[in-house]
Amino acid sequence: MTQQGVRWTAEQVLALAPDSASRKAGSKLGAAGPWSGTGRSEEGVVWGLCAGSGGTPYRTVVDVPHPAAAASGPAYRCSCPSRKFPCKHALGLLLLWSAEGEGSAPAGRAPDWAEQWIADRRRTREKREAGPADSGSGPADPEGARRRAERRAERITAGATELEERLADLLRSGLATAEQSGYGLWEETAARMVDAQAPGLASRVRELGAIPASGPGWPVRLLEECALLHLLDQGWLHRERLPAALAATVRTRVGLPSAPEGPRLRDHWLVVAQYDTQDPKLTTRRIWLHGAASGRTALLLSYGAAGRSPELTLPVGLALDAELSAHPGSGQQRASLVEQFAPPMPTDARPAGLTTSEATARYGEALRHDPWQDSVPLTLTDVVPTPDGDSWQLADADGDTALPLTPAASRAGLWRLVALSGGAPVRVFGECGHRGFTPLTAWPTGPGEPVRLC
Repeated sequence: MTQQGVRWTAEQVLALAPDSASRKAGSKLGAAGPWSGTGRSEEGVVWGLCAGSGGTPYRTVVDVPHPAAAASGPAYRCSCPSRKFPCKHALGLLLLWSAEGEGSAPAGRAPDWAEQWIADRRRTREKREAGPADSGSGPADPEGARRRAERRAERITAGATELEERLADLLRSGLATAEQSGYGLWEETAARMVDAQAPGLASRVRELGAIPASGPGWPVRLLEECALLHLLDQGWLHRERLPAALAATVRTRVGLPSAPEGPRLRDHWLVVAQYDTQDPKLTTRRIWLHGAASGRTALLLSYGAAGRSPELTLPVGLALDAELSAHPGSGQQRASLVEQFAPPMPTDARPAGLTTSEATARYGEALRHDPWQDSVPLTLTDVVPTPDGDSWQLADADGDTALPLTPAASRAGLWRLVALSGGAPVRVFGECGHRGFTPLTAWPTGPGEPVRLC
């Protein structure tokens, strides 16, 4: 299949799946057997009828955006009752097109049911693009926005002050009381932070609640996290005394939204990782990019409602000629995609790498700018995955240092990494933090495509 001029692999298509069950079910529908009436349009729309358990086949249509439409992912429509997005039929149709090429979806006129959906999407897109000019709502009210921001800041300050009191109560009564009180104490405190419109504080408070049940040594871990939370509270309460970049980081960490403010940086951005995290209400997609010329690493975020795949999709191994704009904050990698100048294209480029000792030093340096970050993105070069008791580590091929893999490392990804290495050095991109290294993508020492590990 071609999205923005690039033929996708089956792995890239299955990366759109909302969960492992959808990937498995979609793979079974990636053959011609259950499909009929497939076709494609010049605008990048593919459609087909998929036989199901009933007598009426499911109508499935996928719209792959034009290269000028930035890096947004495909849009889907299917008549099946599934609440997952994309459903297994949409994944199967994309896999069929990807594997068989144009012959499996001949060019032609879309059937009425697909044409109606295409027309509705076209009207919605045109209305959205024309919205700011035609709305007639007049200019935004900057004074109203300023007052709303001040009211929210006052609520966050009240919440941070209350949280300081609760942390002080915990220390006075002893850490053992956290185990006796159970998770309810922390959930109630987190709810208070939500009321204060400080979702970042609420998230960190909820993490405290899980520590007493995390195994031996939990009092030390709880004290460390309480200290970081206290530091964030104090940073907010005294933010006017902080350097501008660090104050911006504090605002981001307590949960205030940020808009890109940095100068535009054009580069050929290599897509080095893409993975999703989910909670009951939201799916968050993280896409890591590495600038070929600048050497910068940038993070793009995209969100989707629970059960729906986020819109932004950039398969690993492509390079994107684009401009990014950084979000404010000291040591922050987050950026927004401003403008794309060409379709993403496959590339043999790889990010430069570090030794394991250089990686730990890089993380330590990053903590000076943002003490609350759990990890930093970086690439290890010439490392070998080796067992370390019941766990694994990445050891320097030409040295005597190693980084342990975190418990968050995917077991399936670990075995792919071990198979790719076969005892030989590999290059690995991932996230390095105080718990160890989480591998996300790997490249063999010689020629070869990147292998996703997440």
